Amino acid sequence: MIDVPLPSLGPDMESGTLLQWHVKPGDTVHKGSILAVVDTTKAAIDVESWHEGTVESLLAQAGDTIAVGAIILRLATGGERNLAPATTVRDATVPARQAATVPAAQPRASPAARKQALERGIDLAALKGSGPGGAITLTDVTAAAAAGITPAPEPVSKDPADRRSSVRAAIAASMTRSHREIPHYYLWEDCDVSHALHWMQQRNELRPVEQRLVFAALLVSAVAHAAHEFPDMNGTYEKGEFHPGSTVNLGVAVALRGGGLIAPAIADAQSLSLDQTMQQLSDLVRRARSGGLRSTEVSAQTLTITQLGDEGVRGILGVIHPPQVALIGIGKPRDRAVVVAGQVAVRTCVTISLSADHRVSDGRQGSRFLTRIVTLLQEPEKW
Repeated sequence: MIDVPLPSLGPDMESGTLLQWHVKPGDTVHKGSILAVVDTTKAAIDVESWHEGTVESLLAQAGDTIAVGAIILRLATGGERNLAPATTVRDATVPARQAATVPAAQPRASPAARKQALERGIDLAALKGSGPGGAITLTDVTAAAAAGITPAPEPVSKDPADRRSSVRAAIAASMTRSHREIPHYYLWEDCDVSHALHWMQQRNELRPVEQRLVFAALLVSAVAHAAHEFPDMNGTYEKGEFHPGSTVNLGVAVALRGGGLIAPAIADAQSLSLDQTMQQLSDLVRRARSGGLRSTEVSAQTLTITQLGDEGVRGILGVIHPPQVALIGIGKPRDRAVVVAGQVAVRTCVTISLSADHRVSDGRQGSRFLTRIVTLLQEPEKW
């Protein structure tokens, strides 16, 4: 028998709200199967299974607030089969609201649609989906709210201000912990990206619009390749020890429409081609803002990159996301007067910064890492 707890889906996550079960007693699950959708304040996250087995019982209900580490599900393995009734059993330590038991069969809907329906008090069973296969979309829920569809019982807080306050509180806790525990040091360098932008433009001219590259993909790819060469910048510091990452799971900071940031990871980013990086980056940003991120994407980052260039800032000295040991900040590409071969010329440059953990690396290592990122960006055709 395997007890499956609610995993931590962020460095300072203490609890989450169960939005939906994707399984029921008797279902067979495999590693990577989606078990449930959980609201972590910042986003609705698909919780994946790390085990294989048969669902014996569900120990929480939709709408329950569950502490990290509390058991939410039991799996029978091998020949074990002793299926419990479909009723739920709450952990006594979890402050939970009364909520209706989840029915065995639920309407197909995107995580974002389910989250919005719960917040607005919309009964998904009363809706007709317009998505693929009749799935209910976020647009369907919004339209239903405008039409005054009968609400479902016990919705989550309807006040957006409450949610924004919770998001800011979660960010405050994480950043306070970072400044308290991590001895930061900062380095930055200006990088001439004129050649990289011209190279990318030439490639895009030969592609259909939907397959064209954006500069952010080039940045992500360069950072991932450099991090693979400098393991002291790629990993986590926990329980007094540094644990280097076996791969580069690069977190990409995404601004959420409701406020706040989330940094889901592109797994094995160092092994991806530029086209694959572009595809995964686009998909990750879309799902981060609409719902549908997986638990492994928000809990396995080994390094994070943040870019505020769209806001017009020249550079950023960021705060490391614990337990990671480094963060890369990217400013806005802008034309500057620089000296090239003894002559003043106008070049497009971007400021790249490194915030790093002095318990794991020092300025010399950080400088070499930052220089490697700059070199890669200036020679994209050699990757």
